Amino acid sequence: MIVHFPIAIIVLGFIADLASLIFKKEVCLSKTGFYLLIVGALSAIVALLTGVFFTSELTGSAGDIMETHEHFAWITLSLVILTSILRIYLLVKKKENSNLKWIAFVLYGLAAISVSVTGFFGGTLVYNYMMPL
Repeated sequence: MIVHFPIAIIVLGFIADLASLIFKKEVCLSKTGFYLLIVGALSAIVALLTGVFFTSELTGSAGDIMETHEHFAWITLSLVILTSILRIYLLVKKKENSNLKWIAFVLYGLAAISVSVTGFFGGTLVYNYMMPL
């Protein structure tokens, strides 16, 4: 169950950030996206650690898919941590309206894509190879 939280939280947070750009007067959406990013980063750390410590090694085609799954999990974790650091910096320095917000937005979007790809490969392992993750 733990691995599903980062998927939902990161994607929903990105959608909130996207909506905040569309509805510029809604400050609440940007704050929601920020808080979901932080919670998503924390949940991604926990999810990745559960995979590292509680999943056995696989061989063959299932092992190849698991390697891809792990690779995208690390990419996701790196992106959400980097984005979190950038967003915290922007908040602390009161530069939330600078051009750096666009870099944070793109990184957040890449994290949402990456966590979706991670989930896809995790689902492939579970449903095609009957591997409980």
